[in-house]
Amino acid sequence: MSKKVWTIEDAEALFEQPLFELLFEAQKVHREHFDPTKIQVSRLLSIKTGRCSEDCKYCSQSVRYDTGLDAEKLMEVQKVIEAAKKAKEDGASRFCMGAAWRNPKDRDMPYIQKMIEEVKALGMETCMTLGSLTSEQAKTLAETGLDYYNHNVDTSPEFYGEIVTTHSYQNRLDTLDHVRESGMKICSGGIIGLGETRRDRASMLTQLANMLTPPESVPINRLIPIKGTPLGDNKPVDDFDFVRTIAVARIMMPKSMVRLSAGRENMSSELQALCFMAGANSIFYGAKLLTSPNADQDDDNALFERLNLIPADSPMLDNVC
Repeated sequence: MSKKVWTIEDAEALFEQPLFELLFEAQKVHREHFDPTKIQVSRLLSIKTGRCSEDCKYCSQSVRYDTGLDAEKLMEVQKVIEAAKKAKEDGASRFCMGAAWRNPKDRDMPYIQKMIEEVKALGMETCMTLGSLTSEQAKTLAETGLDYYNHNVDTSPEFYGEIVTTHSYQNRLDTLDHVRESGMKICSGGIIGLGETRRDRASMLTQLANMLTPPESVPINRLIPIKGTPLGDNKPVDDFDFVRTIAVARIMMPKSMVRLSAGRENMSSELQALCFMAGANSIFYGAKLLTSPNADQDDDNALFERLNLIPADSPMLDNVC
């Protein structure tokens, strides 16, 4: 059976379905490919914070905006390993490491490789987000054993220039191509609430779904407006619009993990439950993301218990096809 090629109009038609019809369809797709009682848990750590040269309008780490963030150098390997051990003790199965770079320098690669090797030795899946990669850098990370590389497309190609001007949408896609060619898995999604239209959301998901192999992991972030950035006064996206985005992502990328990412600390338990019903089956776990607060871990555990969800090891939560 050939892979479906999605159009933006196809995606828009999903967004326009009555909400309960959309949720019903998304839940059916989810159950065809995953155990609906299981959820994958990741921990995210900033291994190099601040002073990024890029001008992404949503980001507290850009050197161009005064957000009160203290810049930090690349973290020592041992401190990263200690954080990974704590994450594993807390129940995370994947450890994600992020550095605020336009791209990693050759001098940084030995430290990055050591982090990957040590976290892998703990029995955890590994993910990194380090900015743009060359083909050779992607190969090096893959040979070291990195499981996933995160590089979000953020929004639609049509709207991208309104959010970032220091690199192009094609630059993002080039890095994702290097990652795929290296043999690593892709983690790539977007941010909802940048000021984009519903068509932009449809276009973003179409870009991801139409990749030769869609991303194995698709994080859907709800914008955290950060004072000092150009988007610091953006209004929160409507709850049901966010749920629709999760559901459409699940339908268009049925075999991908769909992750509730940034913004979850301001989501009610009821909203998160709707997102899980819509097909989300992964979260970031722990009190902090890269620089922003996250939902409380004890609250997460209580929510899992209330919803009868079981944190489970990857790969891919025993997907059934």
